[in-house]
This record gives sequence, structure tokens and C-alpha cells, in this order.
Amino acid sequence: MTNPDRRGMAGRILMLVSLLCLALGALLAWQVQAQQGERIALVMTVDDAIGPAISDYFQRGLELAEERDAELVVVEMDTPGGLDASMRSMIRAMLTSSVPVAIYVSPAGARAASAGTYLLYASHVAAMAPATHLGSATPVQIGGGGLPGLGDDDDGGEGDARAQEAEDTDEPATGNEGNADGEAPASEGETSEEAGGDDRRRGETAMERKVLEDAVAYIRSLAERHGRNADWAEQAVREAVNLTDREALEQNVIDVVATGLEDLLTQIDGRTVVMEDGERTLATADLAVERFDPDWRTKLLAVITNPNVAYFLMIIGFYGLIFELSNPGSLVPGTIGIISLLLALFAFQVLPVNYAGLALILVGLGLIVGEALMPSFGILGIGGIVAFVIGSVMLMDADNLNISLPMIGGIALLAAGLMLWVMTRFIGLRRRVPRTGQEELVGSEAKALEDFAGQGHVRLMGERWNARSTQPLTRGQAVRVTAVDGLTLEVEPLDASS
Repeated sequence: MTNPDRRGMAGRILMLVSLLCLALGALLAWQVQAQQGERIALVMTVDDAIGPAISDYFQRGLELAEERDAELVVVEMDTPGGLDASMRSMIRAMLTSSVPVAIYVSPAGARAASAGTYLLYASHVAAMAPATHLGSATPVQIGGGGLPGLGDDDDGGEGDARAQEAEDTDEPATGNEGNADGEAPASEGETSEEAGGDDRRRGETAMERKVLEDAVAYIRSLAERHGRNADWAEQAVREAVNLTDREALEQNVIDVVATGLEDLLTQIDGRTVVMEDGERTLATADLAVERFDPDWRTKLLAVITNPNVAYFLMIIGFYGLIFELSNPGSLVPGTIGIISLLLALFAFQVLPVNYAGLALILVGLGLIVGEALMPSFGILGIGGIVAFVIGSVMLMDADNLNISLPMIGGIALLAAGLMLWVMTRFIGLRRRVPRTGQEELVGSEAKALEDFAGQGHVRLMGERWNARSTQPLTRGQAVRVTAVDGLTLEVEPLDASS
């Protein structure tokens, strides 16, 4: 092929590649324009306890919806409840969002308990699928409610907003003023049932009342914002009551009962919702559904902030640092330990940790290590295991966010086994014949350097020693050392000791 033919072929190939690039560019531009012009509903899925990972996922979904100029965000929810701090951050993001949010309790059999009830009340559209329920919104304090800041979100407290069966009372508690001790004065016509309710209310601590009243005021404000049943919301907080989907619709707790996502979008089309900047009419007919499922970041955060994982990371981190300090330069235990400990501290920062329990765990681990370094015949070790188990049970004593008892028992048994092994090793070392110092000489064999009876000299381990014997010895006779007195060896004939 001549040079002109080659140049012509190269020119045609170049032109073909250029046309192909132009076509791809036009196709991409058309796709971007089509996406920008498409009206979408962004759908998210929440099917776990409300925690830091779910809160991060939810807020990133709202940001994506605003970037995509979505008409609506639908959150398909099935949750047993979760952390108060995470729930409130999600509600703040929802109330300030420029995109309406519809909380849809689905699929059939799902629930929006405790924190899920608050989220449902805060949503612009509250919907449920058939055979679902909501309620049990009584706040539960972690660690007995004795720590300052519990239930106070501004102080970083971690009052838990999960569901728990409330104590049965004959009438719901009210927000009436009481005396200086927090006790409501009894009226003259007070019945025995009312008196019994007052007695139970007197048993509440000031912190419990503070958290309860704060939760009531919070959920009532959410209900009034969207025109929903505030009285039932207060009842759900005070008495932990529940409603099915049909009952919730009849009592104006939710807006619609929908059999599916398409049915939901059809029913809420044309509905007016309250946004931060005023009212807005929804136009949800013929919306394209785009899903935003939890990604690797959400799943990783969910794993790290799992109480059992965080607890196990703390144990690994502690022992990793101990092994590194006892064997400097090994690097591997120290590297794994510091990474695990930092991850555990991050998890504890966002979880409702009882710091008394955490202190007991650290003290217990320290005592167990102390048993290995300074044997006390089990006193330190047993005390350490007891403190470790009690602290582990106290660390996160709450439904859905507590530590597995089998894990606590397994780690305690492992620590006990390690302590028992260390004790048996030390007992064996005490029984072993010394190999250094003067004690090593006792029982050793030597040879007489001369004939003597009483005082003389022997050769022991290549050295000349003064020796004393109660029996006469001959030169070259094998003897055994029975004692050491300063620089003099007490010896006896070897055949005499056999």
C-alpha cells in the first residue's frame, strides 16, 4: 500500500472516531437534560434501629433530593425505635428540608415504634401500609437516669426514644404544677384510684419527669405543626399505647393508608403540606421513582456503632495495647489495638454509654492484667472478672442497643481461662529447681580435689570451692552439694545420697 493510500485510510479512521465521540457526547448531553427535566420521587429505606448511621444516611438522602430537585422524598420505614439524639437530628433535617418528606411505614407487618412515631409525626406526609402499627413512644433513660444531661439533646445527652412498656396507671399523668417536691396536691374529692396514681407519680425522679415532659412537649409541637392528633401523641408518650394503620387513620394520626408506593403517590397528589417557607401543594402523579439505598458508608457506620461490635473492638484494643507494651517492637498487636480502640471510642461517642459501666470494665481488665503481672493467687483476677461482668451489663442496658449476654459471658470465661493458665504457670515456676544464683548450686555434683575429712576443696562447674563434709573424702571422689554457707559448700559423698 502506497503512502497516499495509508494517509487516506488514517484520515477516514480519524473522521470515524470523531463522529463517534460527537455522537456519544450528544447522547450524554441528552441524558443529562432528560434527567434534569424528569420529575422524580427519591425513595429511601430505613429498616433498622434509629442510630448515627441511619441519621447520616437520611440526611445525605435529603441533600441528594435537593440536588436532584426531587418533588418528594419517600422513606419506607420499619423500625423498633432508637436514639433520641439521632432521631432529633433527622427531624431537624426534615423540618428544614426544601423537599417534602413522606414517611411510609411498610411493608405489611412493619412498625414505627418509639422514635419512629416521632419521625412519623414530623413528616410532611404520614402514611402506613395495611397490617402495620405505631406507638410506644415513652422515652427510656440509659443507666438509670442518674447521669447529668440525659434527655437533654443540647448537652449531648443520650435519652433513649425507644419503646418500652410503661407502668400501668389508672389515668395519664398531666403537666399540672406541683409543690416543691414535685408532688401534685390532692383534691378533696380525690378517689382511691387517683390517689394511687399520685403515689406512683411521686415515685418518679425529677430527671424522669423532666425527660417525659420534654418528650410530650416535643411530640405535641410536631403534631400541631402538621394538624395531627396531639392528644393521642401525648398518650403514646405517657402510656406507651399503640395504633394499627386503620385506627391511626381514623384518629387523624396519619394521612393515608396505601397498599404500595404507586398507591401512595396517587393518594397524596394535590395534598397541601406545611413546609418551612409556607404551604405547598404536592404534584406526585406520574413521578419517576428513583431509589437511594444504604451504601457501604452507611453499612460500615451501622456495623461500627453496633453495641456488640463496639464492645468487642474495645476489648481487642485494650489487650492489643497491653501485648504491645509487654513486648515492645512487635508492632502488630499495637497497630491492631490502637485502630480498634479508636473505632470503639468513636462508637461510644455516639452511643448511649453508661460511664460507670465503662469505668468498671476498664478497672476489671486492669485487675485481670494485674493478676498476670503480680500474682495474688486469684484475688485480683476474681475481682477483675466480677467488675468486668457488672460493667459490661451496665454499659448499655437498653432494648435494641444492649450488649449480648452470651458475648459478655464468653469474654469473661476467656479472661478467667487466661487467668487460670497464668496461675498454673506461676505455680509450676515455683516448683521448678532454680537455675541461677546460689540456689542453683544445691544438688549439683562436684569432685574432691584432695583427701580430707572436715575442711577441704572441691571443683564445681570449673571453679575451686571451699568445702566441708562430715564424712571423709578421697581425691577425685564425686560429691553432691547439700547447702551453701557463704563461700563454703556443704557436701556429702554422691553414693551416700542415693
